[in-house]
Amino acid sequence: MKKDITPTTTIERLPVYYRCLQKLNKMNIEVISSQDLGDKIGIPSTQVRKDLSYYGEFGRRGVGYEVPVLLKHLKKILGLDQEWEVALVGAGNLGHALVNYDGFRKLGLKIDYVFDIDSYKIGKKFAGLTVRDVNELKEVVENKGVKIGIIAVPAKYAQDVADNLVDAGVRAIWNFAPAYIKAPQDIELRNEDLSTGLISLSYHLSQD
Repeated sequence: MKKDITPTTTIERLPVYYRCLQKLNKMNIEVISSQDLGDKIGIPSTQVRKDLSYYGEFGRRGVGYEVPVLLKHLKKILGLDQEWEVALVGAGNLGHALVNYDGFRKLGLKIDYVFDIDSYKIGKKFAGLTVRDVNELKEVVENKGVKIGIIAVPAKYAQDVADNLVDAGVRAIWNFAPAYIKAPQDIELRNEDLSTGLISLSYHLSQD
């Protein structure tokens, strides 16, 4: 089924299924029921079956899902069977944490290039990568075929960085700057405002 008619909530659960199946596969668990899979990630078995049905018929009635087979299908659906070049703009503390985050590596993803505007940082090693001048962004994105850009800069620079990434040719942007940015409709954009999430938790606690 085409992505444009698949519910957003289903798409967002796919990586959760994938991580869970990775763990099961490492434990040499070969088959799991929709009930057990749902229990592990905290959703009803009916939702598991509905989510996966958007992409095909993977389970067997009365048996369940073959873990290695479903894992392989999800890897392809999520695009993890391909190598994606990823560029990070912002060689600060958050950028450092993102480059070093082991969860990306476990999914087969890694940040390949780091850019910054600070002349003191340019040319220095940053989590094993050499920090490049942000003015080289367009050249690197075009020559290396970078498709994913990550923004980890102060809020006031975020939109300019996003515009530069789009102009350079990236197809998807993950924004960690504390500012909502805009991008053309054909660009996959995710705004990840960490402070909003924390404030939301604080709000709920204050209502108790």
